[in-house]
Amino acid sequence: MKHLLALAVFSTLAACGSTPGPVCLSCEWPASPADPDDYKDITQEWTRTDALRTTYQEVLEVHATLKSPEWRAAFAARDAEHRRLTGAAKDQRMAQAKAESEGPYEVEMMVTTWDRRENDLDHGKRSVWHVVLVDDAGNEVEPLEIVKDKRPEHVVRADFPAYGDFATAYIARFPRESNVLGPGVKQLRLRMSGSRGGVELVWDAK
Repeated sequence: MKHLLALAVFSTLAACGSTPGPVCLSCEWPASPADPDDYKDITQEWTRTDALRTTYQEVLEVHATLKSPEWRAAFAARDAEHRRLTGAAKDQRMAQAKAESEGPYEVEMMVTTWDRRENDLDHGKRSVWHVVLVDDAGNEVEPLEIVKDKRPEHVVRADFPAYGDFATAYIARFPRESNVLGPGVKQLRLRMSGSRGGVELVWDAK
């Protein structure tokens, strides 16, 4: 009972949060060095939240952070500061982040389900949920994989403040060749659906 009450309160508070504004879906790696102090704000800008509710209960809540080039640059800058990297070591860390931004698109998904048995995104085709990105042309992009973020909970929460007490963190990877980000892209959606309905998280371009 305490679990259900806490989940309901958490979900209500999350749903009342402000909606982030448009982001740059066409931007590449930032030309200026990232400021580690901007990481929290940038993470909030690139995080979207949606929830699925039935008449009697909440079925699903999702927080998703798109790991854009801007986000990766800020994350790497904060990581370098925390590890006190300087000179060549810092440059190497930033170069690693830039290389990662040129690989598969990644979305960090913090998923809470009323029935914990349904929190199974890492089960692939056997999952009760179907997760896709929807590009600017309306094409559905299937994930290459969805895996659990197996880092300690306090580490995940430090990186993604939206990670709740009853959530499971996943990393969803999508093929780079898809028209997900780039010049002229106006909107990107993440759709998660099942037999009882679904949610859709939207990033609009500036």
